[in-house]
Amino acid sequence: MAPAALPIFQELDRVIEEGAAHIEVRTVCQVADGERRFPIHSLCLGNPSRDTPAIGFFGGVHGVERIGTQVLLSFLTSLIERLRFDEQLDRLLAAVRLVFMPLVNPAGMNRGTRANANGVDLMRNAAVESRERVAFLLGGQRLSAWLPWYRGPRTGPMEAESRALCEVVRTELLSRPFSVALDCHSGFGLRDRIWFPHAHTRDPFAHLAEVHALMALFSQGWPDHPYLFEPQSRSYRTHGDLWDLLCTEAARLGRVFLPLTLEMGSWRWIRKSPRQLLSRAGIFNPLPVDRLQRVRRNHLAWLNFLCRAGESYREWLPVGEERARHEQAGLAKWFDAPA
Repeated sequence: MAPAALPIFQELDRVIEEGAAHIEVRTVCQVADGERRFPIHSLCLGNPSRDTPAIGFFGGVHGVERIGTQVLLSFLTSLIERLRFDEQLDRLLAAVRLVFMPLVNPAGMNRGTRANANGVDLMRNAAVESRERVAFLLGGQRLSAWLPWYRGPRTGPMEAESRALCEVVRTELLSRPFSVALDCHSGFGLRDRIWFPHAHTRDPFAHLAEVHALMALFSQGWPDHPYLFEPQSRSYRTHGDLWDLLCTEAARLGRVFLPLTLEMGSWRWIRKSPRQLLSRAGIFNPLPVDRLQRVRRNHLAWLNFLCRAGESYREWLPVGEERARHEQAGLAKWFDAPA
């Protein structure tokens, strides 16, 4: 008898069923873990025209960080409910494409591991080599799948989950003039961070001006927001980051593509409930039910903002002298350049 599905798998199935009238569901691939097979889904809403902007939401890349998937499922549920009565949401979806991959690494989540069933850390799996020194192991290693942050073998294709994420990004995001991706993670620090590229180098991101403009727009509307915006390289650098790989591809295509990572600060949850350290899940996820519900709600304003900003990108995307000012402000804020 097969073991019962985890509640989070059941919740994903429920969201797909309840949103059937509005969501385009595609099984991008299936991955195996022994005799079990798990589908990896993409869920799309809104205007499919390649002329419209797109916002992509990704979660569960690291299987033990289930809170990212839970936040996205809460957001999807709210969208489905609002479509029953919200005419403004109808207008939004006529002007933008929303793309969800809420559970990229189902085998890892089923196992309760960061890596997939092959022991590969998907965020160290791309053919991107850091040009600078990275931390031992943490930056990605090819020594053994028994050690953390394993990149996979040097030769051969990326893991099926990594290829699935890249294929959805290429098809749904990089095919459009403007797109944003938000990848939801947990487990670093006491603050919630919004990271942007690069992970493999301290060099500034090509769309630093656009990220700074987006941050400024959000801060104007939500001045008391909890997020720390910064390039990932300020915290640590890695080999093999999938978003760095996709940034390079977007640049070749001449697309404005802003890949962001929501890194929820799980140390804060541990400080409030030190007993969470006794379980692997507790290191990366809020365990008390009331705290879990609060975290699932807390990021809805940011997710809704990204949808609205994507819809109206032509109104705020900086050009000319304004772009130069945002770039200089970003260099001063994050790269210690003179203001």
